[in-house]
Amino acid sequence: MIIALGCDHAGYPLKKLLHAWLEKKGHQVLNLGVDTDAVPADYPDYACAVAQAVVAGRAARGIVVCGSGVGATVAANKVPGARACLCHDTFSARQGVEDDDVNVLCLGGRVIGSELAFDVVGAWLGATFSALERHERRKNKVLAIERAYFKEAVK
Repeated sequence: MIIALGCDHAGYPLKKLLHAWLEKKGHQVLNLGVDTDAVPADYPDYACAVAQAVVAGRAARGIVVCGSGVGATVAANKVPGARACLCHDTFSARQGVEDDDVNVLCLGGRVIGSELAFDVVGAWLGATFSALERHERRKNKVLAIERAYFKEAVK
C-alpha cells in the first residue's frame, strides 16, 4: 500500500521511526516532509499535503504527525474528501476505518510512544470500511455537509 507520510518539526522523530517501520512492513512511503526537527515547520502545510495526496489517489492512506496530533487533524479535515482522525489507541484506529472510512491518521509525536504508535498504525492499516448500511448512511451525511460548506466557501 502507498502511504503518504508527513509531519512538522515536533512530529519528525516519530515520523522517522514510522517511515522505517512502514517500509519494513512492505508499504511504499510517499515522504511529504519534513526531514529534520532542527527547523520549525508549520503542521498545516504537511497535513494538507498528505490529505491532498490521499484525495488525489497518489496514496491509499495518509499519516500526519505533529506535536499533539490535534492541529494536524483539524488541518487535514479541511481538505475535501479527507477524513482524518486523531488516534492514540488501537480501538479508535480500527473502528475509525471500519465505521467512518477514515483515510488520514493523525498522531501526536509528543503524546504517543513509538511502540504504541506502531500498534495503532498497524490496527489502522489492517482495517477496512465495513460498508454496512448505517455506516454508509452516516458517511454520506458527512459528505453532504462537506459539499454544502465547500460550495459556500468557494462562492
